[in-house]
Amino acid sequence: MALYRAHVLICHGTGCASGGSPKVLEAFKEELRKKNLEKEVLVIATGCHGMCEFGPIVVVYPEGTFYSRVNPEDVSEIVEEHLYKGRIVNRLLYKEPISAEKVCHYKEIPFYGKQHRVVLSNCGYINPDNIDEYISRDGYQALGKCLTEMSPAQVIDEMKKSGLRGRGGGGFPTGLKWSFCAASPGDKKYVICNADEGDPG
Repeated sequence: MALYRAHVLICHGTGCASGGSPKVLEAFKEELRKKNLEKEVLVIATGCHGMCEFGPIVVVYPEGTFYSRVNPEDVSEIVEEHLYKGRIVNRLLYKEPISAEKVCHYKEIPFYGKQHRVVLSNCGYINPDNIDEYISRDGYQALGKCLTEMSPAQVIDEMKKSGLRGRGGGGFPTGLKWSFCAASPGDKKYVICNADEGDPG
């Protein structure tokens, strides 16, 4: 596995994609090739960051520098100044709407700082199309436990304790729904899952 000195995370959620993030990603790849940095800087298309109105969003790690409303024309400046010379491009930093202050780091943005993400904790950090990235962040640990250490009744009880609810209009408790299914007559049970793609932002 290759080691990179920097990661450039580019939001590819619906809002950012419609704002041009695929072109921003291609521009990064091209500019990094021009500077011979493609083996030092990894460019990653991520899921939604949740701030669609400020997209396309680009976050540069290890610093966590948050750039907003990035266009393909801005990319050469980010590569030259930030990734090549180590200087932040101030004009592209996120501007807090209330205070009008520029905010440099992802975690300093009030929108993110006041959140405690659980289900969506990986959004904006990994490529949602790459299962290895999810597994590297301990993805599927709960599923593994359910399949190897728990009985079906224990899984349902855990779901009830969690308070997890459907994200539809009714917000029906998931554990209760599962207990109804488990208690229904018949040897074969079917679960129909509406696995709708959705963005958190």
